[in-house]
Amino acid sequence: MKHLVMLGAGHAHVHMLSTLASQPLAGVQITLVAPFPRQLYSGMVPGFVAGHYPLEACVINLAPLLANSGVLWLQRSVTGIDAGARSLTLDDGSTLCYDVLSVNTGAVQDRQKIEQMMPGARQHALFVRPIEAFGALWPQVVALAASKALRVAVMGGGAAGIELACAVAHRLAGASVTLVAGEAPVGANYPSNVQARIQRALKKRHISVIQERATGISAQAVSLGNGGQLACDVPLMAIGAQSPGWLQGSGLALDEAGFIAVDECQSSTSHPGVFAAGDVSSRMDRPVARSGVYAVRAGVPLAANLRAVLAGVAPKPYSPQAKTLNLLACGEKYAIASWGGWSAEGRWVWWLKDRIDRGFIQKYSGPAQA
Repeated sequence: MKHLVMLGAGHAHVHMLSTLASQPLAGVQITLVAPFPRQLYSGMVPGFVAGHYPLEACVINLAPLLANSGVLWLQRSVTGIDAGARSLTLDDGSTLCYDVLSVNTGAVQDRQKIEQMMPGARQHALFVRPIEAFGALWPQVVALAASKALRVAVMGGGAAGIELACAVAHRLAGASVTLVAGEAPVGANYPSNVQARIQRALKKRHISVIQERATGISAQAVSLGNGGQLACDVPLMAIGAQSPGWLQGSGLALDEAGFIAVDECQSSTSHPGVFAAGDVSSRMDRPVARSGVYAVRAGVPLAANLRAVLAGVAPKPYSPQAKTLNLLACGEKYAIASWGGWSAEGRWVWWLKDRIDRGFIQKYSGPAQA
């Protein structure tokens, strides 16, 4: 019996799990290591914050996917990998050996690294990840806003920060919302025409933008790189993902930011028996953004390559699309769309995003699929 360990229940692994009941892997023992009994879909979190969805509408429960799949689920987190010994160390101190390892743990906000950049963040900030914890805490902020006008500072000028700032402004009537975007332009990864749409959207929703780094966080304020202080009741941490600390010392080849370096087959460049997809990985053959869209689409080729390798067949290259449809929610039922150099905005874009997001949840919430 070969042993496949699936580390994390990210979008790509959700797809793999959905195929196992109808297409079992003969002669393979499969173990899933995941700390939560459900996967909260990151694409719908801004809609949850804005009040468009209850939390339950944004989740994929693992139980239906695991039923009749033959997968052993360990409700644990990983604390270390020894790629040379082909083993994992889990948070209860136990070890787990594998023949093939697939890593799809999703994005991480490393509190220790962020604390070094922004002293006080660990104690005072509300972190967006892990999303399960954020989903449990956000209703407390909504309840607090019912008793006083809150001052909310959103750290991060990327897509997550933009969407969450708009969602907060929509949900919390009377709140003042500031986007602490850092030194790069807001939405720097988008074309200039999309950046212009984002700037208009923020201005229309009375969201202030500060082009400074946050250098510290206290109970009453956010310290800025220019020496200023921004009064704040709720500091919301939406900066980009960091690499998980447990990858350090794993023996796996990592990129300069500490993410797993993978080739065109999503296989580790140093250990062919290790695969990785989504935010935890970095394609070395071409620049590919670590994003939810990439992870969702990586599910099909990842599943095919895992099946191939376990059957003794060489994996096949996966070529991500050069252009992808990006949809940015703007708080109320309104969104911005971009595809390469093309962009548009309106209520119809939000309707499209809502349809895609609900479709993704529905796809993996019914009976196991082929």
